[in-house]
Amino acid sequence: MSTDNVHTSSPSSSTPPSSGVRIVLGRLGIPSWLLQRPKLPSRNWLIFLSITSTVTGCYIYDRRECKRIRKEYQDKVRFLAEEPLGSLDLPRKVVVYAAKWPGDDDWDRGMRYFRKYVKPILVAAAIDYDMIKGQRHGDITRRIADEIKTHRRELLGLDKKSDSVMPSPTDQSPEVIRRRELEGGLVIVGRPTFKEFMAGLKKGWSETLRKVDREEELAQTLADDGVFDELEPELEKGALEGEDGEPIPTPSKLPSSVYSPFQQIARQRSIPRPKSKAEEIAETLDTPPSTITTLPPMLLVPFTNHLGFKQIPYMLWDFFNERAKVRAGSEAAYKLVMRHTRPFIGPPLSDSLVPSDTSTSLDVITPITTNSDLGFDIIAETFYKSSTLSLPSEIAKARKEYYNALPARLKASRDIARGVRELTKDERANPPPTEVELRAERMKKESRWTADEEGWEVVRPDKPTEWDPRFADALEVFVEPPTEESEKVS
Repeated sequence: MSTDNVHTSSPSSSTPPSSGVRIVLGRLGIPSWLLQRPKLPSRNWLIFLSITSTVTGCYIYDRRECKRIRKEYQDKVRFLAEEPLGSLDLPRKVVVYAAKWPGDDDWDRGMRYFRKYVKPILVAAAIDYDMIKGQRHGDITRRIADEIKTHRRELLGLDKKSDSVMPSPTDQSPEVIRRRELEGGLVIVGRPTFKEFMAGLKKGWSETLRKVDREEELAQTLADDGVFDELEPELEKGALEGEDGEPIPTPSKLPSSVYSPFQQIARQRSIPRPKSKAEEIAETLDTPPSTITTLPPMLLVPFTNHLGFKQIPYMLWDFFNERAKVRAGSEAAYKLVMRHTRPFIGPPLSDSLVPSDTSTSLDVITPITTNSDLGFDIIAETFYKSSTLSLPSEIAKARKEYYNALPARLKASRDIARGVRELTKDERANPPPTEVELRAERMKKESRWTADEEGWEVVRPDKPTEWDPRFADALEVFVEPPTEESEKVS
């Protein structure tokens, strides 16, 4: 007992008394280790903190630069939005075209690029816009070609614009509408859109003026290919004659009991339809003009859509270098706002017509895109996914599989419609399509396949951009406005 007391009361073994600061911190619930001498974190913590701070710093700096660049260009053009307009005046208006990027199921990528990087500057300058999107390859080409053909028919007096029943003070004359179009502009987003636009121009100014219904033409073609014809069963020679010696009509010679719109089209085609006066005039004037109407200036906006595993490094670089896209989009919009243009640079005269294949006829010619605006953003075609090159073979494979399965589906539909057999249990739950539905399904698939094949022929990487010598005097391109230094020198 005495030993324990002596050991407890020994001054050498007693803990040193806490200082006043430590006592106060302890009373307040603050840990005392805050007063310890600071030391460097461990190696793992240093690695983690350095990587995290670097990535965060790069991201924050990039986004701040994006805001600064966008605000800089918005301030440059804001004075145009502050100019007063008359009560009946309309703001300047441009048309934006964006086609589907090859290999991307999201067809709206190009238009989203415009809305994010180009549109803010146009809005700051009070410029209106119309957006035209291509959901499938070739949509822009067909739209441009149809609009030009309509314009040609109106110039020749074959068609007339429908006038409003009640005139309005806001109605404008054709001359005013034409002037507004030329004062506006055309925004072309990306290389695929540019190739589709140029192909549409060439088709519109070179093809016939006759109104062609593509669906009706396709329906007539499908009605004559014999896919839905019934095969006559092989019968004995005597079985083909009745008791009176007359031949018995086979199923293919009997009228079909199922109504089909394709049969109606085939009957109507055999009946000659009288030509209208406009069609007779169109045949005499159905020659491509030697000169074409001047088009609004074009703004060529470069755009690259990175897809696939191999392009992940480019995606990461774009994520931390967003300011490059903001600057490119702002500069492009600034060109359009300031209205400085130059003539479109086509291929050289000596190289404008070069045979595309020496083994074929020299009548087939393709333009050279070197050192001309036809090579706009051609580097973007190197970023197409390799799988896009197999699009024609994929369409051919899908078409083959569909037609291999079609006879069995058609036979089941006809047997059920004629009462040859009853519906099975699964067919009662999910009734098979009728013959009319199969024909409509085939029409829809063939229409999509044909359009995709025609569109891919326009945008495929090895196909040069379409060109016509008549475009040389009709196309202009927006360029950067001259700087103060260049103006002083000039």
